[in-house]
Amino acid sequence: MTIPLRPVSAVSALADALRTRVLSGEMAPGTALPEQELSALYGVARPTVREALAVLVHEGLLRRERHRSAQVAEVTVADLEDLMFVRRPLEDLMATTLAGRRVEGADLALARMAALPGDAPWADVVAEHMALHQALIVAVGSPRLERLYSALAAETRLGLVRLRAVYTDREVLVAEHRDLLDAIGEGPGEAARRAVAAHLDHGWGE
Repeated sequence: MTIPLRPVSAVSALADALRTRVLSGEMAPGTALPEQELSALYGVARPTVREALAVLVHEGLLRRERHRSAQVAEVTVADLEDLMFVRRPLEDLMATTLAGRRVEGADLALARMAALPGDAPWADVVAEHMALHQALIVAVGSPRLERLYSALAAETRLGLVRLRAVYTDREVLVAEHRDLLDAIGEGPGEAARRAVAAHLDHGWGE
């Protein structure tokens, strides 16, 4: 029995293209995305543009006010510091629970990050970075922890865009995450917690 795959819709394709541009930093925070201009640029109908923008608004990457064009969401350094204030206890729980365990999904995400070509869009780095941390959270086995962490995903991804200026050498980012996974995998708990706390204690390229 053959199960045919449904081709990617124009809405999904456009949403993917715009998401890549946002997460690569090509579209700066506050950039307006007029429907008419996007329609002409990508050669699609305005209803398609409207639906694709709605996808990214739902993901938190864009913001939209009534009677105004959608804009790339802006996250300030103060927002990001507050984000880390909330993330730290969640990831501390993760470190305490997973100390002494390897998480295959996180190791695979790190391998994919390391294998990205030098000219890969920063959006691809963001995707694997998010996949690595999400795999660690999922491995804890707490649906509530997953929901709390997922609620922070949009701001986290937008924060990672800023790290492009911090990690001009991608190998440094890969090495930091390899050290993190090794510390969690080897344990003990206190060492894993210290490694996670140190990993989350960074600037945002301000």
